[in-house]
Amino acid sequence: MQCSLVAKRFFITSLIFLGFLTGQTQAQTAWPKQPIRIIVTFTPGGAPDILARVLAEQWQKNLSVPVIVENRPGVGGNIGADLVAKSEPDGYTLLIGTVGIHAINGALYDKLPFDPVKDFTPISFLASTPNVLIVSKQLGITNLNELIELAKAKPNQLTFGSSGVGTSLHMSGELFKEMTGVQIRHIPYKGRAQSLPDLVSGRISMLFDNLSSSLPLIKAGEVQALGVTSLKRSSAAPEIPTLAEQGLPGFEAISWFSLMAPAHLPVDIQMRLNQLTRKTLNNPEVKARLLAGGLDPAPGSPQELSKLIATESNKWGRVVVKSGAKLD
Repeated sequence: MQCSLVAKRFFITSLIFLGFLTGQTQAQTAWPKQPIRIIVTFTPGGAPDILARVLAEQWQKNLSVPVIVENRPGVGGNIGADLVAKSEPDGYTLLIGTVGIHAINGALYDKLPFDPVKDFTPISFLASTPNVLIVSKQLGITNLNELIELAKAKPNQLTFGSSGVGTSLHMSGELFKEMTGVQIRHIPYKGRAQSLPDLVSGRISMLFDNLSSSLPLIKAGEVQALGVTSLKRSSAAPEIPTLAEQGLPGFEAISWFSLMAPAHLPVDIQMRLNQLTRKTLNNPEVKARLLAGGLDPAPGSPQELSKLIATESNKWGRVVVKSGAKLD
């Protein structure tokens, strides 16, 4: 009688455990079952937007739900990042992370409505692109030395635009000021779409922009490119020299982009998204298209992304301190 009771209890416990496993399996395979949003923290047309739309286009071929790109620009990326940080960690709201959001803003802003590291789950590194220093044709300048001479002759009269305070484009300008000793005024915009027309018209003097975004204007001859901010020339535009080789040794300011989700995303969804991202960016056609546009795709593990964020936070934190830039 006792053995029968034990066997009965074991049978019931086994059923419960099997039910738990079945539930876990169903939970792991249920995603996705509703539209996925990818939040871009800048206006359409820039590198983060390009990457988001590539992911959305490719994912929709593999998933049974729509993938929507939503632009939420403003405050150096903080508006869109805050939206994602406060979203449910269910895999349906994602963020195109940037060096500005995850490695600069923590040092730049006294008060952030989110933690750039703790409030996000890393999915994968996406791609990087050098920034490029471009100037208005109306300046009549064709090389870096001419720009530096002009800026020193006219302190605080030249201006440089960026896609927002605290972005890598802003910090590229601050690094430029620090390494050359020039005094130029920063003019922040909500995004590159607003700054480029002002550069072309001569309302601002210069701009650090993602090479991938500004290549069409450079090739069309509407702006003058003076140098890229990587240590090596870009294969997308090898004719443009680096700033480092023109008298600013060690000058490096790379814009990089990642895929992030809210903190506490279930691991199975995190890894599914990582696999989807790797598959997309390793697709030969996609990779060739991005490389031709100045973006270097390099998907990796969540752990590799976390290490990069830590390294970049230390680097740009020092630049922020030296520049004296600080925001509430």
